[in-house]
Amino acid sequence: MSVSALVANRLSRMKRGVPFSIESFYSLGTTTSVQKAMSRLTKEGQVARVAKGIYSRPKPLTSIPSIQITAKAEEVAKTWARSNKYKITPQGLEVAYRLGMQTQAPVKTVYWTTGPSREFHVGNEVVQVKHTTETKLQWINKPEGALFRGLLSLSPEHTPVSTLLMAIKRLNLQEKEAVRVIRKLSNSPALVIWKSKLNQLENSLQS
Repeated sequence: MSVSALVANRLSRMKRGVPFSIESFYSLGTTTSVQKAMSRLTKEGQVARVAKGIYSRPKPLTSIPSIQITAKAEEVAKTWARSNKYKITPQGLEVAYRLGMQTQAPVKTVYWTTGPSREFHVGNEVVQVKHTTETKLQWINKPEGALFRGLLSLSPEHTPVSTLLMAIKRLNLQEKEAVRVIRKLSNSPALVIWKSKLNQLENSLQS
């Protein structure tokens, strides 16, 4: 089977609207032959290029089938990070909003990463990816990481304990796990200004 046929065959089994890196196809042939095959499929409309080296199978909009959705800008950013082995996670303000620690949603969608800063545009969607330190990206995909990044974007003087209790609730943490998370964050050098407020939070949970 030709490289072009192999690429088309694998592509046909991939979920529509989900971005992927062309690098995942390089095992099917030479880099050049795979790129040529993907270029041809793009011209035919079988696949769409949503960023450099990242593609997606267009997905018809359920209500208006004539309109094709390629991918969400946030998913494209995550695919880019994954293919380059960069860490990536929503910025502190976004996390604070999701955890109920602030009521105003961020105007822009911003992610923090260990990779270079850049923007991803897909249709009308724009996602900013900003380079930051490893410290801000610790504990990714863990409750302490989410709470950590939320706290980094806020001021302890303007954040009541009741707001922190709401965040704990949204993280679905039981008391024992919540105390473990709070104590870990209390020992973080990056959260020195939060130590007193975190102690109050722990006392509130155990009272």
